[in-house]
Amino acid sequence: MNIKKIIMLGDVVGEPGLAALEKQLPRMIQEYEADFVTVNGENAAEGFGISEAALNRMLAAGADVVTSGNHVWEKREFWPILRNEKRVLRPANYPAGAAGRGWTTIEKNNVSYLVINLQGRKMMTPIDCPFRTFDAIFTAEMGAARNDAQVAPVVLVDFHAEATHEKEALAFYLDGRAAVIAGTHTHIQTADNRLLPKGSAYITDLGMTGVTDSVIGMDTGICVERAKKHVLYHMECAQGMASTQGIAVEINVETGKAVKIERINQ
Repeated sequence: MNIKKIIMLGDVVGEPGLAALEKQLPRMIQEYEADFVTVNGENAAEGFGISEAALNRMLAAGADVVTSGNHVWEKREFWPILRNEKRVLRPANYPAGAAGRGWTTIEKNNVSYLVINLQGRKMMTPIDCPFRTFDAIFTAEMGAARNDAQVAPVVLVDFHAEATHEKEALAFYLDGRAAVIAGTHTHIQTADNRLLPKGSAYITDLGMTGVTDSVIGMDTGICVERAKKHVLYHMECAQGMASTQGIAVEINVETGKAVKIERINQ
């Protein structure tokens, strides 16, 4: 079997998350002998959005593609980079005209990786359907690969969504077509990493790259006051020791199916 090893990491939260990524990702790539890395970076710039400097740091640390979610729009000055940099994604199912791209194909060491970024609709902004959006992208990209007589790309999906049941439903819908379906957005790593019946690797949420002693990476005191008083105090990133969370997956490139998935929490 031609096995490739993939790392997918959860939402980077602010400066502590960036520092942890820079320290830990190069070591992880060696430890897992990773061939390809995705990192969700939507909260990398001070906890909300992405900046050019934050993107460059994530790429320099070893990310091949940086995915995102609903907070990617926070830094308006970043929108031109969304339009022009193929290694950073926003969710594909935003309506036509939104800055940036929702999927990209990266060639690395003679393997094509198709990374698709989608966003959920349950308890989130009601944007276009992620199920139909995936179908359209998958049909177009796989058809192009066949026409070019290429081996089909390895398909990796970051599904940025709130509801657990929506994440699981999409995973079973994509089972056998995507090699990996990884949930992001909640910043809480789930313990349900598994191989689905048709060969896709799945986890409901990758977790986060940020301060563990926090409320999803943010200052605990501020979050408690917001919850107690229902007053929207300005959120700030927590300070302290950060962890890097995600998954390591082994994929058979010949079949496009996963053969192993394990959680990362360092």
